[in-house]
Amino acid sequence: MTNTTSGKAVTKLYPVRHYVKVMLLISFSVLVLDLAISIASIFIVKQQSTRYLQDTADLYINRINHDFAYINHYMGWTLANDESLNTMNAFRINSIEFLKANENLHKRFTELQKNYGLEYNFFYYLKNQSYFLNCALISVTYTDYRELKKQIISYIDDKELYEKFYSKWTPVLVNGKYYVINIVPYYNRYLIGLISADHLIRPLRQINLGANGYASLVDESGISLTSPVSNSGKVLQNNDGVFNRLQPRTTISSEFTSTTFSAEMVIKFGAFEKIMIAQLLIMLLFFIVTSTICVVMLFFKRRVLGPIQSFSENLARINEDGQPADLKSSKLIELEQANDQFKDLVEQIKTFKIAMYEQELEKQQIQLDYMKQQIKPHFFLNCLTSIYSMAQIQMYQEIEDMAMSTSKYFRYLFQNGENFVPLENELEHVRMYLEIQRQRYRDAFIYHIELAEQAGTVMIPPLVLQTFIENSIKYAISRDSEVQIKLTVRRCVNEEEDTELTIIQISDTGPGFPPEVLEKLHSGLPLDQTKGTHIGIMNTLKRLEYLYAKKAAVSFSNLPEGGAVITLTLPDQPDLSSGMERSL
Repeated sequence: MTNTTSGKAVTKLYPVRHYVKVMLLISFSVLVLDLAISIASIFIVKQQSTRYLQDTADLYINRINHDFAYINHYMGWTLANDESLNTMNAFRINSIEFLKANENLHKRFTELQKNYGLEYNFFYYLKNQSYFLNCALISVTYTDYRELKKQIISYIDDKELYEKFYSKWTPVLVNGKYYVINIVPYYNRYLIGLISADHLIRPLRQINLGANGYASLVDESGISLTSPVSNSGKVLQNNDGVFNRLQPRTTISSEFTSTTFSAEMVIKFGAFEKIMIAQLLIMLLFFIVTSTICVVMLFFKRRVLGPIQSFSENLARINEDGQPADLKSSKLIELEQANDQFKDLVEQIKTFKIAMYEQELEKQQIQLDYMKQQIKPHFFLNCLTSIYSMAQIQMYQEIEDMAMSTSKYFRYLFQNGENFVPLENELEHVRMYLEIQRQRYRDAFIYHIELAEQAGTVMIPPLVLQTFIENSIKYAISRDSEVQIKLTVRRCVNEEEDTELTIIQISDTGPGFPPEVLEKLHSGLPLDQTKGTHIGIMNTLKRLEYLYAKKAAVSFSNLPEGGAVITLTLPDQPDLSSGMERSL
């Protein structure tokens, strides 16, 4: 849509939120449609499959319940009314009467077996004669037959026989295979019905439960009584694995009557037919939506991301000397307006940045000058105090030497107004100060200075070493023993930043730092200056912080054998002028 103003066509501009709303609406619609189709498809297929399988399982369970009930009734009636068992129980095993009665019993149960299937096996046991034999054709192996015989006889001897087996089909484990048995007693005679758990579940395995679906019998504890075989004949792996638990499945359970086990069917279709169709439609829809999103993203990149990227590049030029370029015409109102104000903002930022930088430099210079003026009279007063002490004990020659040394020292000091001086000059002043103090304290201390090669020209702030040496003289000197003061200078390389460092260590053999002072120094807390003490140390630390931009380090510690140690780690003198030019 365009408007005509003064003969020129003006294209209508849209804000960013307009494009965002369009994309969100499309994405949300696709998500809701996909979710609705998937849920509906899965629910319909699962409901229909579950209903069909539940009906099938109920029909089979009802038939098995009917068969079990009839077989129970038949075995009970035979025990109570058939004379064959009475005859067999009255005569010897090898007698003609016994053999004829056994043949009649065998015929009766063979007919029963024909009606209900050869999977059922029937046995009788005469307790008086300890005689156990099948009364119909058997489908078990001889090894299983012998184990069954042994177990059944042990069950019969159990006092809780009625509770465990009478009118109740119960699973038993024989040589690693489960059978379902029912023992019907009558005085000292017993009839036993038996069927393999795999034979009992076989009709349910003929139902299509999917490639990995299976039907099984489970006991009251949930233990499977059948072999781990799927309905397709494939041997199943452990069904308790994480992958199998995550697979979609439907479990149908049906209870038998008068048994201690139930049937369980697990549906694991590789892909339901209707779900496959629904997924195909979803994939087709996803392809269409993806194509649409790709087209929208290309349009979004050209109309939105391109102008935003150009605007970002202009922002990056704030720290450069070049003038930021104008944005190309875009369809976004926000970027058009921001571009109109951007150039004026850059100029204002530059002007403000220069003013702030110059103001900060002036502030730091004032603070440095103030701290230097604090340190100079502090040392001067100490020198006057030393001369006064010598005068009290009439050390006239020493007073002359010390006055001359002090005069030379301060003449050089007040003529030098730089923030950095060569290290060899600073060490010469330290040496002169130590000689002055030796004239005062005589043999109370000795000192030793070590300077590494090519370290004399390194530039450091003046009076930094003087302050710490003075602290050693003040707190370490004692008339009781000779104190050793040592100052060493060495150079090393900072591998992380690829810069050179100067490490200066000052140590003495005095009493060391008091614990409370050392704790404050380690914690970075200010020392107590209310009584005029520790002024030199605190001012020196502040000077190093300003001059080295917090890159210098000072550590304080005590030696195990006694004495204080101060270690200064100073980077090479920074080029302040070049840094200022870069910032401008």
